[in-house]
Amino acid sequence: MGLFDDAVPGGNIAKPLVIALGALLVGKMLSGKSSQPAAPQAPQEPEPADTTAEADGGLLGGLGGLLDKLKEAGHGTAADSWVGTGENKPIAANDLGKALGAQTIKMIAERTGISEQELLKQLSTALPGLVDKLTPGGQVPSQEQVASAWRK
Repeated sequence: MGLFDDAVPGGNIAKPLVIALGALLVGKMLSGKSSQPAAPQAPQEPEPADTTAEADGGLLGGLGGLLDKLKEAGHGTAADSWVGTGENKPIAANDLGKALGAQTIKMIAERTGISEQELLKQLSTALPGLVDKLTPGGQVPSQEQVASAWRK
C-alpha cells in the first residue's frame, strides 16, 4: 500500500495495524464490519457516540479529531511535530492510550484481534510517520483527502 511506504518504519505493516489506523482516520472504510445489512432486530438503543463519529471519518473524527485529542491530552508538541515539516517527535504507547481513551483502544483492539498493549505499541510507532506523510507542507488535509489517500 503506497501510503505506508516510508511512513512506517520498514514500510511493511501488518493487516491489524492497517485496520486500526483505518478505524482512527477513515472510519467505516476499514472498520472490520461486514458490508452485509444486519438482520432486523428488536428496537435498538441509540448508537454510541463512537459509532456516530465513525460515519464522519474515523472513531475520533478523522485526522483532525485525532490531532485534537492528542492536543487536549497534552501531547500537542508531538502532534504538531508530525504535521510540521521538521523531525517527528515520538509518543509513548501509554501516553497515546490515555489520549485516545480506553473505550476507543478497546474497540480497535477487538476489531483487529490484537491486545490493547500491542495495538498501542504499534500505533505509537506508526502514527508519527503516517500523520507526517498525510500532512505534506504542514497542512492538515480534509477528510475526503485522507480517505482518497487511504485508497491509494
